Amino acid sequence: MTTTNSGAGTDPSTSSSDYLDKRRLKTGTAGWLLLAGLGVSYVVSGDYSGWNFGLAQGGFGGLAIAAVVIAAMYIAMVLGMAEMSSALPAAGGGYTFARRALGPWGGMATGTAVLIEYAIAPAAIATFIGAYVESLGLFGIRDGWWVYLFVYALFIGIHLAGVGEALKVMFGITAIALVGLVVFGIAAAGDFSLANLTNIAPTDAAGASAFLPHGYLGIWAAIPFAIWFFLAVEGVPLAAEEAKDPARNVPRGIIAAIAVLVLSCTLVLFLTTGAGGADAMQDSGNPLVEALGSGVAATVVNYIGLAGLIASFFSIIYAYSRQLFALSRAGYLPKSLSITNSRKSPTLALIVPGVIGFLLSLTGQGAMLLNMAVFGAASSYVLMMVSHIILRKREPEMPRPYRTPGGIVTTGFALVIAVLAVIATFLVDIKAAIGCVIVFALFMGYFGLYSRKRLVFATADEEFAAIADAESGLS
Repeated sequence: MTTTNSGAGTDPSTSSSDYLDKRRLKTGTAGWLLLAGLGVSYVVSGDYSGWNFGLAQGGFGGLAIAAVVIAAMYIAMVLGMAEMSSALPAAGGGYTFARRALGPWGGMATGTAVLIEYAIAPAAIATFIGAYVESLGLFGIRDGWWVYLFVYALFIGIHLAGVGEALKVMFGITAIALVGLVVFGIAAAGDFSLANLTNIAPTDAAGASAFLPHGYLGIWAAIPFAIWFFLAVEGVPLAAEEAKDPARNVPRGIIAAIAVLVLSCTLVLFLTTGAGGADAMQDSGNPLVEALGSGVAATVVNYIGLAGLIASFFSIIYAYSRQLFALSRAGYLPKSLSITNSRKSPTLALIVPGVIGFLLSLTGQGAMLLNMAVFGAASSYVLMMVSHIILRKREPEMPRPYRTPGGIVTTGFALVIAVLAVIATFLVDIKAAIGCVIVFALFMGYFGLYSRKRLVFATADEEFAAIADAESGLS
């Protein structure tokens, strides 16, 4: 069977049930609360480090305005993804949505963008983990690469043991990280000063002031770092095949996660900058700790901040493995990458991106890696929001247990902001952004020249598309 007008073909070697038997995930593992915890854990490291580099681009005012716009974008986007995940619950997440709406090329493009995001984000987080470890003086470590190697090896190993064990460990670490933010907030409130928010000297840029030291363009340039407050929450639908009642629980989980993250973003942005000063925080590897200075509270937050970074690192490993698993199982990428072990974990889908991420972390360039991850994320957001709009227009009768408030107006708003975010990554680091474009082109070249004629239509993602094509033909 092939889908109509897709230009794709099927691989006859994958027609037996043995193919899928080797590529099954453990089902019924996560309820909505665990899914909400997964969504928060993807992102919570962004509260502890990385966002503050946006102060160097836009000052407090630029970053604050960017954060408001980006928070609105994520809320709108999450509402759109909640609808699509309730209608199309599969491990491909955004790739599944785009595959249904945009065909195989759109599915591959979206999956590739998500892979760029999820493969690079842990590398950026690893550099921040190294900064926290070094600030604590743990084990006398002064060179971060040992830390990067250890965390990659340890947490990939835990994931190989099975999703139930991995998600429970992740939930516990995330709870600790949120407690750490509360401790930080209480400690930092006493040192808060409005003057600290605007202590970066204004430049001669258009519109520059104490509030916007880098002018109006600084708001735009700060967008990638505002995204770091929320980046990867969209990964919750990747757990759809392993969730209990995914049509109900995935939307509840992702909406609960974004609500928590908006609150944590507000707390961290104001109190860190107000306590430590924008000028001092703009290039810090561990801003929450440095904002508190010395003392018991700073030490406690340093340790808990390390837990927050680990939570995101740990959970994004889960996300990249599920995205790679889905693309491989459907034949878009080499099929060997989706074979699962006896604990129903995708072995090579965990290990291969981990090796690539570790090598990238050796650059030690956290801000550069962050910008590259944001490029992949924002590109996928564009494609996913286009998918929501197309599905609403083309398939209005599709069963949707959850419907996005505001419909395509909501996702249309998210689409516009996502396009601006993609452009902003070129403003921050054009070489890093172009590097991502080259990687994206290589993946699409592989699909066009080889894998699009070898897709596996027995998989959930392809069946969704095939059913849609069949229904279209009947109508």
